[in-house]
Amino acid sequence: MLIAVFDPSETVNGRRGGQSEGRKKESRDMAARLKEKYHKEIKQALQKELGLDNHMAVPQLKKIVINMGLGEATQNSKLLDPLVADLAHIAGQKPVTTKSKKSIAAFKVREGNAIGAMVTLRADKAYEFLDRLVSIALPRVRDFRGVSTKSFDGRGNYTLGLRDQLIFPEIDYAKVEKLKGMNITIVTTAKDDNQARALLKHFGMPFRQGA
Repeated sequence: MLIAVFDPSETVNGRRGGQSEGRKKESRDMAARLKEKYHKEIKQALQKELGLDNHMAVPQLKKIVINMGLGEATQNSKLLDPLVADLAHIAGQKPVTTKSKKSIAAFKVREGNAIGAMVTLRADKAYEFLDRLVSIALPRVRDFRGVSTKSFDGRGNYTLGLRDQLIFPEIDYAKVEKLKGMNITIVTTAKDDNQARALLKHFGMPFRQGA
């Protein structure tokens, strides 16, 4: 599990989320950059590295799911508004509200209560977000030493836990009222964790040495 600590001095002023033309162009460029690298370099390198005869068997990025939860929202649904807004800025796509599937009396949670938000990114949007994550967001973590290699699920998918949203430059530090953690699940077509790990390494995921 990655613990992200934000340094206020690293705030990028003026870079809010939203769909300005500049942001749209930047997103397209980043998506094209990583996607093009995959098809021109990574795919062939992976096929050789993994000893795959069929190029169709080479693992690839399928989707990315980002989840943010807020338990306090069960008592005040309006608390979800800034969470949804932050997630929209980070993902570049409108999130959906997640609701409790069952009642939990001890936590005063009723079935159907809104408890968070999530977004699923596919195709170019997934490539664009992954590029931003590994090249911009993760390097902004103070004393960053890499992410764990132990967060694979046995089926070729990787989940990364972040402590707060402020490592993303799309978020305005001055306007954040509450730090909110998130889980980022990178879903691949890999058959096992070894293939998925190799794919993410080629994408630039900074795995911790010896972890």
